[in-house]
Amino acid sequence: MNILLIGKNGQLGWELARALSPLGRLTALSRAELDLTDAEAIRQAVRHVGPALIVNAAAYTAVDRAQQERETVFAVNAAAPRILAEEAKRLGAALIHYSTDYVFDGGKNAPYQEIDAPRPLNVYGESKLEGERAIEALAPSYLILRLSWVYGLRGGNFLRTILLLAKERDELRVVDDQIGAPTWSRLIAEASAAIVAQAHAHGGIAEFLADKGGLYHLASAGQTSWCGFAQAIIAHAPLLARRPPVVPIPSREYPLPAPRPAYSVLDSSRAARVFGVALPDWRLSLLSCLADMMP
Repeated sequence: MNILLIGKNGQLGWELARALSPLGRLTALSRAELDLTDAEAIRQAVRHVGPALIVNAAAYTAVDRAQQERETVFAVNAAAPRILAEEAKRLGAALIHYSTDYVFDGGKNAPYQEIDAPRPLNVYGESKLEGERAIEALAPSYLILRLSWVYGLRGGNFLRTILLLAKERDELRVVDDQIGAPTWSRLIAEASAAIVAQAHAHGGIAEFLADKGGLYHLASAGQTSWCGFAQAIIAHAPLLARRPPVVPIPSREYPLPAPRPAYSVLDSSRAARVFGVALPDWRLSLLSCLADMMP
């Protein structure tokens, strides 16, 4: 099976390259190798590879900068997925795409299900929702996985930021009134690969996702605030010379250009029922991730 992975150097893409490589002939492209703002370049890349499966792990994820770069954000997060969906349909290929909990406004006080109405608060969330809808309208065989608070030991993310700040500051002041589920990029990649492997056993990826695909939530079990996440990182990260206190603050004391949902926990039970994939509690996942820091 030919697999085309887009976004190979991102925190999720790097893990996906490792997880998917045993499952087929993998062609993995970086941002430098494929400009997702260039529609024709996207089409040519897909047609050159002729994949049975396209995996799009690339996205514009700078949530605050997105408020000022709407055209670029929508090109990468909405227009590019639409083109990939068109090409997948033309080839009879399957498409796996990753979205975000930020499609929700945070007004709910129970984990969001796939049937809940999305109402994004910021440009990033709007662009990701438009990408979802383009795929749903065009691709006959697709899987969209909405993710939550993705982190890992590569790329730009909250975990690496906290580890860096711990070396520089005597105290960390972190928002405590936004609730979500930190999710390790490696577990997302492994769950994705497990779903692809199931398709091998059921006659092919396109047929499998045409039957069982669609929109699913995939996040760690449990929930915490950004402050709680930071406290766990500081408490358990190995090799830290300094462990500054982490002080909870309200969002109003840390204003940002893009509003965030106050609550964006995802209910991932549907993915567990259909595919048998379920991620462990976020605390256990964090401990496993931090263990990878040890030499």
